[in-house]
Amino acid sequence: MSARMTRNHRLLGLTAAAATTALLLSGCVSNEPPEEENDSDSMSADEGAAGGTANDEPGETITIGFSAPAADHGWMGAITRAALDEAEGYEDVELRQAEATNDVNMQISHIEQFINEGVDAIVLLPFDGDALTEIAIEAMEAGIPVVNVDREFSSPFAARATILGDNYGMGVSAGTYICEQLGGQSDAVVAEIQGIANLPLTQDRSEGFADALSDCGLSVSTQVSADFTIQGGETATSNLLQAEPEIDAIWNHDDDQGVGVLAAIDNAGRDEFFMVGGAGSLDVMEEIQSGDSVLQATVIYPSTQAADGIKMARLIAQSKNMSDLASAGVPRTTQLFAPVVTADNVDQYLEIGFRS
Repeated sequence: MSARMTRNHRLLGLTAAAATTALLLSGCVSNEPPEEENDSDSMSADEGAAGGTANDEPGETITIGFSAPAADHGWMGAITRAALDEAEGYEDVELRQAEATNDVNMQISHIEQFINEGVDAIVLLPFDGDALTEIAIEAMEAGIPVVNVDREFSSPFAARATILGDNYGMGVSAGTYICEQLGGQSDAVVAEIQGIANLPLTQDRSEGFADALSDCGLSVSTQVSADFTIQGGETATSNLLQAEPEIDAIWNHDDDQGVGVLAAIDNAGRDEFFMVGGAGSLDVMEEIQSGDSVLQATVIYPSTQAADGIKMARLIAQSKNMSDLASAGVPRTTQLFAPVVTADNVDQYLEIGFRS
């Protein structure tokens, strides 16, 4: 195994460890074994009334303010719905949802309102992490813990906890899968369809993809950029297919724009390659299930991040621990894993898929 491969396997191990932390958010069970019970109908001390965990049992009622950008993208709509559903499941959580907006100034005013109302915690997916940093610091200084979701603030003082997807890991997962499928074809043509090229998240995905491909002697032969929209995906893919008469594999960064990508592929009548998606939409998972598509896999970028943020905010506000951890409190940073979904394991991911 090459030094680079060894490094990437370590990276995947680290992201897997981060995924374990994320699973703790939905598990939160005690490390102590349950006591033996004489009554088979009784619950262990670590089980909630509805079969959950001790941390899920009702505690002091808290108010959580939630703010996220407009749901103008399938993934963003799914992340907001998941947060609302998560809060609804707790009788001790009162959720105050700000109007979703892509206007930075309006989102700042929403956080100011949460501060004035004296909420117990704020879960914030900022439209622009840099622009929302100052107001998040104000909330923290007012004694309101902030849970930062997906788009990081520019100061460590702006959040009590941060929960992130793994953009670099998405690229590594996609590239590793393609290497496995193309095994040893050093002359294979690999194409990449980015989202918005100048965004840091896009650059991280591309970097991880290039690093993983290099470990099996491959590289990106051609790269085009879309804009995370269906129309952009169709236009970029049409240009790609005209420029490349033969392709072996394509990685499309985003399943929402993938609707347009697939339309362009169908229009061109091309099927000599296989494609890997990105994000984990239900539409793509159904394509994978069908077995009748160039779409062979997708890489998850969890739309459950804000739901985990609600869980974190509740634990923090109620001064609870993650009971699967030996350490006290909630971790400062949690990064979720980016698994590859294929026909072999798609059934286990359908529940978290979202509509494009």
